[in-house]
Amino acid sequence: MSEKNPLADRMRPEEVEEVLGQDHLLGSNRPITRQIEEKRLFSMVLFGPPGSGKTTIARLLAQKFEADFVSFSAATSGIVEIRKFMGEAAKRKQLYNRETIVFIDEIHRFNRAQQDAFLPYLEKGTITLIGATTENPSFELNSSLISRVKVYMLHPLSFDNIKDILKKAVDSERGFSGELTVEDDVIDFIANVSDGDARVALNALELSALASKSKKITLKTAEEVVQRKALRYDKAGEEHYNLISALHKSLRGSDADASLYWLARMLEAGEDPLYIARRLVRFAVEDIGVADSQALLIAIAAKDAIHFIGRPEGDLALAECVAYLARAPKNNTLYRAYAEAKKDAMETQAEPVPMHIRNAPTKLMKKLGYGKGYKYPHDYPDAEVDQQYLPDKLKNKKYLKE
Repeated sequence: MSEKNPLADRMRPEEVEEVLGQDHLLGSNRPITRQIEEKRLFSMVLFGPPGSGKTTIARLLAQKFEADFVSFSAATSGIVEIRKFMGEAAKRKQLYNRETIVFIDEIHRFNRAQQDAFLPYLEKGTITLIGATTENPSFELNSSLISRVKVYMLHPLSFDNIKDILKKAVDSERGFSGELTVEDDVIDFIANVSDGDARVALNALELSALASKSKKITLKTAEEVVQRKALRYDKAGEEHYNLISALHKSLRGSDADASLYWLARMLEAGEDPLYIARRLVRFAVEDIGVADSQALLIAIAAKDAIHFIGRPEGDLALAECVAYLARAPKNNTLYRAYAEAKKDAMETQAEPVPMHIRNAPTKLMKKLGYGKGYKYPHDYPDAEVDQQYLPDKLKNKKYLKE
């Protein structure tokens, strides 16, 4: 491999045993390891964050099974190209009994018709399909395709995994052959900002080496190159829902510090601040409700502030709201009460409104008894009077159980 190739490409593992962070798939007696040992490879989709080893695992499997390796990019390949390659794979299978592994990067980008184009070849065993995606397959792939493949989830690499990869790159002949001195705090810094992505870490190390005026990389040089943390986030994908869930649950748990952290993670990754504001309004009425009547007003004010002044100035309005909501007393009585009332409204027969609380704008309606016997609360002490307001079948129902 040419040394002109990017460092991340040069340091790609050459053996399955070199792959880090995926022991649940590649460790002893684990799913993919068993397939290798039994010499029987199943079609699969590798679902995981960037830089976790999806492409590497696919290439290593092709080597292990001595199969032809065909790579598709879902961003550039069409149905005509797919069918052409499938025809060639069928010929190799028939004439030479040679297996073909088709690797599809970003398989979630294929539309429904493109995904379906693979199904006949999967059914006949013409190809073994290995797809890679950063998006949850449950949301992005056809059920007919998912039913024909194994879905394996890859974990983001740990801080220690990234450190090991960086140290190996410094010492390995495929990397810098020990000719580069990298301080431990630089390794720690790059490992931290890479956020579990080996490619990001190796690119940062290589750029830091290029920016360094000597054979030594200092922390200052690395900070100048990286500039900021590479946050892993997809506003339309699973991580979006993971982070908003983390914010919501931290608020519910009254942890103001954790709530501010998840807010910052979302804002700095580019989330729409108005989306966050809407979720805060929802939280104010769902989890605080009648326990603190100011919570909803503050959430609405934060929404208006971020809408009025935008970012970054409006971030503090959201932060103030998050801190208030986290520290406010919690009570979901209103949420539960409305859910129960809604259930009765939807599932019970439409009960008639009691006659005494019906409106009677005409003489005929009054004659029919509309409004008859209604007790005007203000005619009674403290404006309270014992009177039925619910339909007969629900007259003793209590939704707000305080």
